[in-house]
Amino acid sequence: MKLSNTLTAQLDDPRLFRQHAYVNGKWTHGDGGREETVYDPATGEAIGYIPWLEAHQIREAVDAADAAFAHWRALRADERCERLLAWYDLLQANREDLATIMTLEQGKPLPDARGEVEYGASFVRWFAEEGKRTFGETIPSHIPNAALGTLKEPVGIAALITPWNFPLAMITRKAAAAMAAGCTVVVKPAGETPFSALALAELAERAGIPAGVFNVVLGEPAEVSKILCAEERVKALSFTGSTRVGRLLLEQSASTVKRVSLELGGNAPFIVGPDMDPKEAALAAVAAKFQTAGQDCLAANRILVHESIHDEFVEHFAERMAALTVGNGLESEIDLGPLIHRQAVDKAAAIVDDAISRGATLVAGDQTQAPGENFFMPVLLTGVTPQMKVWREENFAPVAGVTAYRDDDEVIAMANDTEYGLAAYVYTHDIRRIWKLLRALEYGMVSVNSVKMTGPPVPFGGVKQSGLGREGGITGIDEYLETKYYCLGALGSVSGS
Repeated sequence: MKLSNTLTAQLDDPRLFRQHAYVNGKWTHGDGGREETVYDPATGEAIGYIPWLEAHQIREAVDAADAAFAHWRALRADERCERLLAWYDLLQANREDLATIMTLEQGKPLPDARGEVEYGASFVRWFAEEGKRTFGETIPSHIPNAALGTLKEPVGIAALITPWNFPLAMITRKAAAAMAAGCTVVVKPAGETPFSALALAELAERAGIPAGVFNVVLGEPAEVSKILCAEERVKALSFTGSTRVGRLLLEQSASTVKRVSLELGGNAPFIVGPDMDPKEAALAAVAAKFQTAGQDCLAANRILVHESIHDEFVEHFAERMAALTVGNGLESEIDLGPLIHRQAVDKAAAIVDDAISRGATLVAGDQTQAPGENFFMPVLLTGVTPQMKVWREENFAPVAGVTAYRDDDEVIAMANDTEYGLAAYVYTHDIRRIWKLLRALEYGMVSVNSVKMTGPPVPFGGVKQSGLGREGGITGIDEYLETKYYCLGALGSVSGS
């Protein structure tokens, strides 16, 4: 295992680039000698190597979290808050290095990576404070001479399995909530983007987070998740990723009856009402579709435009899309970076080919202009129908499909025609239409006339097969807390049912 000169030369603090797992406050290599290469998706260059831990090492991480739990939960909430705020300060102080690591392993443009570091740090600060507000309740007693109430207590060890598209923020959104609640955590980051997670571990150690509270394990995904799901001492599992994998993890966790929270796939509709300015709506739709090169569960997958403004909308959309710059995220003025790997490019191409073969029109998207093998130029399709993959699947690529609709009832049916239910966008100024769509859309989150909808105060999550539970907001910490009821009877009284 060796350092990457390409990466470390660009960091103010090379110690943030780690190529070991982090267990019980120690940097750990794999006992079996297995390791994986991590590549820069923009260049194909190897930027580093990570060990794949053996099964007994994954269990050692659970041992460490178990041993640390008693002390961590016993700390006062304000003491945990102080350590989390120290972690937050270090994230902010090292924002540039964290963003550089993220761009090199994930590919997103450097300004977007800086934004994710800021976004990820904001969850640490939010939950550091929220941990001090995990109040129980006093219950008016129906039992003579008794006091009734509830306490909030940490569930125990939380296993956190996170994706590659937001390699830092998806960890902090989960880990900060769990740790603020008094839980210890075992984090399994995506193999494509491990270095953001390991940098978080380095900074957690510097912040005074005790050994065993924050652990990062690396290994073959199915093997690691199977161990964590079967482990009885792991009381909570939080996963962000595909619906297919989420279903599997839910099944694997059933035998130990874990507290499971799942943030799964999305197939977001972007609805444009007849009263909208077509240009204004098109600019917003481009922003909603192409964030993170379309590799975002909130990306606008199905763009539904009223037939009266459809053609003008498409014209403006194509014009704005053509102005997007595709390239290496470390270069200046780049809008879209590469897809995560070649398989993602192949999937995007297959989705486009399927749509064209079923009658869609390719308005724009010349792949001969792609600057490298992992890049996919933005695509605009019109005439998209429910029979096409671009309609049915979460494409996770810069592929936009536009469909015309006649009236509100039709567009509601079209928008809800999916197994997913994470997020929806509505663009209209008609308050009656807004309220009708807001109530009728089967989604956990609806954003009206705004592309930006997330942040620390927001209860992020979906319905249907887009997941279980919520992350962020005042409810996010509840995923890691148990409610304990108590009844305090007066001594000498006769208890009854």
